[in-house]
Amino acid sequence: MSLAPGGALAATGSPRARRAAVRGVASLALASATINTLGKRSVRRPRPALDAVPLVRQLHRQPFTTSFPSGHSASAAAFATGVALESRGWGAVLAPVAFSVAASRVYTGAHFPGDVVAGAALGVGAAYALRGLVPTRDQLPSPGKPVVDGVPALPGGEGLVMVVNSQAGSPERVRALEDALPRAEFVHCTGAELAAELEKAAPRARALGVSGGDGSVNTAAGVAVRHGLPLVVLPGGTLNHFAYDLGIEDAGDLVRAVERGQAVAVDVGRFRSGDTSGIFLNTLSLGAYPELVRERERWSGRVGGPLADVVAAVHVLRRDHPLEVLAKGRRRPLWLLFAGNCTYRRMGLTTGRRTDLADGLLDVRTVDGGRLPGLRLLAAALAGPLSRSPFHAATRLTELRVDGVTPGTPLAYDGEVTVCHGELTVHKEHEGLRVYCPPTGL
Repeated sequence: MSLAPGGALAATGSPRARRAAVRGVASLALASATINTLGKRSVRRPRPALDAVPLVRQLHRQPFTTSFPSGHSASAAAFATGVALESRGWGAVLAPVAFSVAASRVYTGAHFPGDVVAGAALGVGAAYALRGLVPTRDQLPSPGKPVVDGVPALPGGEGLVMVVNSQAGSPERVRALEDALPRAEFVHCTGAELAAELEKAAPRARALGVSGGDGSVNTAAGVAVRHGLPLVVLPGGTLNHFAYDLGIEDAGDLVRAVERGQAVAVDVGRFRSGDTSGIFLNTLSLGAYPELVRERERWSGRVGGPLADVVAAVHVLRRDHPLEVLAKGRRRPLWLLFAGNCTYRRMGLTTGRRTDLADGLLDVRTVDGGRLPGLRLLAAALAGPLSRSPFHAATRLTELRVDGVTPGTPLAYDGEVTVCHGELTVHKEHEGLRVYCPPTGL
């Protein structure tokens, strides 16, 4: 089985399909590596004789490797099983294809039946071994507790005003939600108009909704909190951390929750620095990341988006350190200060899923300034939630105060960037926001 099915799955735009494609390809790679390094070398069985196989059924080019186990069968089974572990529907679609690949190896005389069975078993085992190392989303604990009462049920979406950021890029999901909730009111606008449209919608809404990325969700959450309204979130951006951590991936996840009034309470992070204040649902950071965003915006108009990322990284990493704070009366250089709204689980170089969006804690991490910034940031990315290393420190707090921040220092929150004006304070509003959440997230 080639990588083409993986590309086709990823191209559907569905987050579940993309995860299934990645897991399928990773399972295939693990199975292939195991077969080629161990399987073929351990049992050197020759290929079947082709005397009894009609010429029309024989392969145009006969394989020259040993027969046991079947690599094609292992790859097909690994890919289909990996996909099925993330998406049973797509797994059911691919199962007949994988079976056909395995059966064809016997039909063409390339393998004995035992080779195919052993290869398929190894492929399935590789997919499950990978799941043991990298759990599927269904294996992780459900976030978004506790469940709250008193959130209105909205049959057909009646009373819901959904403000759609038309620049976010999720028209298919929006159309699906419009079809499923015909009584809801949908307001389409640009990103620049979003805040004003949300404020206008709030007085006439029983529930306020937003379709967009994490920045759009942040804006809508601020309006919902001020007006005491529950929030409906339809992911429409690039990363969609908040929506995905709630288990919301598409319109189907939302409809039952909205119509039945199923919701959860989540924490809201708040920050203030001089006259600048705001909220964050995901993360807040000072140092390398907001500097990187600022440099990227500066260079994107000159050299284009992809190259701007490289140029920005070079400019940021060549500095001694992008941030200094005051700690115990002394200036302390930092590469990064990160505060997460609730505890994050890290896996590799990506920020993992939060398993509790109402734990009342800030997940605070720092990366000290000094030489080898790339190594320091990499070590922090690979570190666990409460690890401590020469480069990286992590702790959990209920509030945070950072003194001595140079005025004008960039501050990033939920993908948006503002600037600090000296001292920065961060605290939590425990269970400060009610969000409609699908039954799978309860």
